[in-house]
Amino acid sequence: MEVAVIKYNAGNVQSVLYAMERLGANATLTDDWETIQKADKVIFPGQGEASTAMKYLKERKLDQLIKSLEQPFFGICLGLQLLCEFSEEYDTQCLGIFPIQVKKFPPLDKVPHIGWNNLQNLQSPLLAGLDDSAYVYYVHSYYAAVDPAFTIATSHYIEDFSALLQRDNYYAMQAHPEKSSLAGEKILTNFLNL
Repeated sequence: MEVAVIKYNAGNVQSVLYAMERLGANATLTDDWETIQKADKVIFPGQGEASTAMKYLKERKLDQLIKSLEQPFFGICLGLQLLCEFSEEYDTQCLGIFPIQVKKFPPLDKVPHIGWNNLQNLQSPLLAGLDDSAYVYYVHSYYAAVDPAFTIATSHYIEDFSALLQRDNYYAMQAHPEKSSLAGEKILTNFLNL
C-alpha cells in the first residue's frame, strides 16, 4: 500500500513515517502533486502554527490539491485544524473541508492541553474495536468545536471538543495516533483498511 505523507514543514512527520513502517505500509514524505494523487491513502500530519503552514500549502497550491482528493485522507493534530474553516491562531483562513471554527482553550494558564485523555461518543469505522476506555495522546492549545454533522468522537478538556472528524473521504484526529500506543495503532490500522 502506498501512503503519501504530505510535506508542509509542520514538524512531527518522522514518528508518522515510523508508524506506517511498523504497520507495513510504504509511506513517502512528499509535496509532489502526482505522488499524492496516485497514493492509496494520504496522511496530513503536523504540529506547528496554522498561518505559516497555510502559507506553505498555498505557495505550492497544495491547498487546492487537498480539496480535490478522493482517496481516504487523514489529518492529524494541526492537520485536523487546517482542514477546518478558520483558526483563531493568527486569524487564519484554513481549507474549509469541515465548516468548523478552531478556537483557543481558555483560560491561558490551562494551555496547552498535554497528555493522555480518553475518547468519547465514538461513531465511525475508523474507530472500530475501540470504546470510551481508549486513551490517546494530546498536545494542543487550539481545538475544533463539536459539530454533530462531522464529529465522530469527542474528548473533554475544559470543555468538550472534536477529538475526531469525518466528512466523506476526509478523516481527522486532534490527538497523535502515532504516539498513542495501542489505541493509536488501532486507529491507524483502521485507516489503512478503509
